[in-house]
This record gives sequence, structure tokens and C-alpha cells, in this order.
Amino acid sequence: MTGVIGSGSFGTAIANLIATNEPVLLYSRNAKLVEKINKTHHHLGLDLHDNVLAINSLQEIAERCNVLFPIVPSGSFRSMMKDLSPHLHPYHLLIHGTKGFDVKEPQEGEKIGRKHIRTMSEVIQEESVVVRIGCLSGPNLAKEIMDGQPTATVIASHFKEVVERGKTALNSRRFQVFGSAELLGAELAGALKNTIALGSGILGGLGMGKNIQALLITRGLNEMISFGKAMGTTPRAFVGTAGIGDLICTATSEDSRNFTFGKRMGSGETIEEIKASMPELAEGLRTLKIAKELADYYKLHVPITQMLYRVMYEELKIETAIEFLMRYPYDVDVDFL
Repeated sequence: MTGVIGSGSFGTAIANLIATNEPVLLYSRNAKLVEKINKTHHHLGLDLHDNVLAINSLQEIAERCNVLFPIVPSGSFRSMMKDLSPHLHPYHLLIHGTKGFDVKEPQEGEKIGRKHIRTMSEVIQEESVVVRIGCLSGPNLAKEIMDGQPTATVIASHFKEVVERGKTALNSRRFQVFGSAELLGAELAGALKNTIALGSGILGGLGMGKNIQALLITRGLNEMISFGKAMGTTPRAFVGTAGIGDLICTATSEDSRNFTFGKRMGSGETIEEIKASMPELAEGLRTLKIAKELADYYKLHVPITQMLYRVMYEELKIETAIEFLMRYPYDVDVDFL
């Protein structure tokens, strides 16, 4: 039996997918929602497989499941791990599906740097005794998975048994799992592509065409790789399914929360208006703040990240940002191979 922690759209989609292969426990901290799911066997517009059982106890899910998929927003991930940790043992396998960063508050007068920023696998290591850790990366649009459309994903881990166990749980006729040892690269790609998707959505909202969208995506990939190299990983994960595959998917689809957020912003809505009406968080907003801090810390030349940050948080006009990026003096097209 496998456990999924988090009953949002992606967690629910993954639980329903696993349920075609084996029984699944789906954890939600909302007791009323658990009761409703078990009574109706319907959640977020999805008819749930008979193998899915919702529960409200982290202790129970840890006791009954040796393999756990934590899929909660990055801002809540550490607190969830603190609650789950007392029930975990070294025999557990954790494969997280959260795309973002955890941030430790710096001391007064101290700038945020790498020592303050953690990936979700690093949070798991810090907060628990679990050793065998993996990352479920993209492309993973929840709606397409819920609709049963064919797709693939990547499970990255330093442990082969984590990849193999993940494949056993998830592989199906319409869902193929690739394995990778590039854990840090997969996590960085999964987080950073959300910021590029915001920018791509803005272009869509402005009514701009595919030429400039393609330019943003390819230059954005360059910036993602720059972050990865600075943080100690190779370009390998970024040019595979978890990198360029997930980036194209997230930065072009109406089913992507980050693309949709950007598109609505490009159409003239304010950040506050969009936040108030979106049922789930667009992770790219939070990631963008952290990416800006990392770029400053590593002194990276990442103009798309810098301009997006200024548009989102310093009220820079979108048109001014686009004009700057079009005039930015890029030296070469590809500089990471």
C-alpha cells in the first residue's frame, strides 16, 4: 500500500493514478473533506478509484505505508514534515512531488544565500530519519492526468530502489516513468520553470505570438541552467523530460496555474485580484522571490528572472520589461554545453 500526503489537484491525480496498480491512502488535514471523499468517492471533479481511501492521520499513513508521496505546497512542506517525522523510520521511502523551495529566515542584517534555501529533499533529510528520497518531476499537469491523457514523468533519486518502487506504483498504459540520478537538477528544474511560465503567460495575456514566447522559453531555460550550475548540478536534468519537457508544458498550457496567472496579469488584472480568485497557489510567485535572492547571491546574469521580479514586486511596467529584454546584449545563443 502506498500513501499520498496532500489532497490538492496534483496529489489527488497521483493517488488516483497509483490506485490503478495498488491500494492508496490519501491524506488530508481537513477531517470534513476526508469524510466527504470517502462518502462520495468524488473530489475536485474527479471520480476516484475504488482503491483510494482518504484518511486524516499522519501516524496511520506512516504505519500502513512504507512508500509515501508528500505533495503539499512548498511553503507548508517543512511544517508537514515536522508533523510527519515522529512516525517515520529509516525503512520508509519518500518521493515528493512539490516544486518549490523552503527558506530559512536569515539573521538580522544577513542577506539570503544558499545556506538559507533548501530543496524539498533537503527538508526531508533535515527533518526526518529517512534516507531513501526521490523527487517526482514533470511534466505533470494535474488536469491532463485526471483526464487520462498519455504523459510521462521523471523520478529522480540517488537510490535505484526509489526509482524502481516509484515506477511500480505509477507506471501504467498512459503514464510512463523515467528514472534519473540527477536529484538536485530535477528539483531545481521543477521549481524554476514556474517562474518562466509566469512570463510566458504574461506574453499570452498581451496577445503576443509564438515567436517571442519561444524566445522567452529558450532564454529562460538558459537561466534555469545557470542557477543549476551555480548550485552544483549539471545541465543534464534541464535538457531532459524534467527540464525542457516540463518547461514547455507549464509555459504553454492553459491548465498550468503559473501560465494562467501570468496570462490574467498580462490581460490587465492585478496580482491581488488573481490571487483572490485562484483556488490553488501559483508556486512561481513564491519561487520568483527566492530565485531573485539566489541570483543576487551568486551574481548571475539572469535578466528574465530580474525583470519578472521587478514586474511582480516593484511595479515595473510589463512593456518596459519586454523592451529591456529585447535589447539585452546576449553574447551567444547556447553557452551551457
